[in-house]
Amino acid sequence: MLCENVRIAQDALPVPLALENIAALVSWPGEELTEGQFLTELVERTGVRLLIDVANLHTNRVNRGEDPFVVLDAIPLEALAYVHVAGGVERDGVWHDTHAHPVPAVVLDILAELRKRVAPPGVLLERDDDFPAEAELAGELAAIRGVVGAEGLSPARPSPVRLNLPPAPHTPTGPDQRARTSVGVEQAALLSALVAGTPVPEGFDRQRVRVQSRALAAKRAGVVAKLAPELPGILGGEGPYREAFLAYARNRPMTAGYRRDALDFAEHLLIRDLPADPAARRRLTSWWQDRVGARPPRRIVRWARTLVGRAA
Repeated sequence: MLCENVRIAQDALPVPLALENIAALVSWPGEELTEGQFLTELVERTGVRLLIDVANLHTNRVNRGEDPFVVLDAIPLEALAYVHVAGGVERDGVWHDTHAHPVPAVVLDILAELRKRVAPPGVLLERDDDFPAEAELAGELAAIRGVVGAEGLSPARPSPVRLNLPPAPHTPTGPDQRARTSVGVEQAALLSALVAGTPVPEGFDRQRVRVQSRALAAKRAGVVAKLAPELPGILGGEGPYREAFLAYARNRPMTAGYRRDALDFAEHLLIRDLPADPAARRRLTSWWQDRVGARPPRRIVRWARTLVGRAA
């Protein structure tokens, strides 16, 4: 299925395509290929290039027990188009690829192992949030350059490659629709467990899925607080705000962006006559009205929505 999607993208793009190895949070039940085998077959069948994220290799080491050096030995590095480096943090035994923390030494060690095997065309530090002081960021870049070496970087443009590897046995020419549907159903069930609090599908590590579900909700709360900084103040501080938001988000997936999520969160509280403090509730009502230009929701709205949900 992935190969078919790659071919569709390759036909549509005027430039070579490169795909990145994933940062996995859990293992998929019944996996038939290692990460190295999967990426190798992908390159052989499609000629696609590889974007290797060494931080993702570390993520998979913590979360799935995969040896990153074994993966590097197994994948076709002659197909390498680019390299990503990023920081993260470990919580509750799960490594979160945050792009908001310093790059740890263990990730630089994997970069060094990659550099022993091949000179990467380019290396990018991914930093999307919580930017440090300029000197600290410059230090991270210097550390990466020190590992790669100036001679290891080349402006050469990647070109499609074909590796002389044996074809995978019994490879269909295109994806079977039943298989595509089956995978789609399993993906939807896992996504629902992660963002909507539904039961974890059979075969997945329930504890890890729940840990990641909490992490996703916490990240969502953080983004909403940045877009609507008045909310923590109205609710009595960061602690009460997060407690209320996580209770709201537990089984309510975001459907229309973070700004809408902030309004839905406020509406959720007002329907329940929260916050308990009348003055805070008036402030939240004013905040909500200023942004939607409507009367605040009442308990009758909750009852109506409950009835509609039961009917559905």
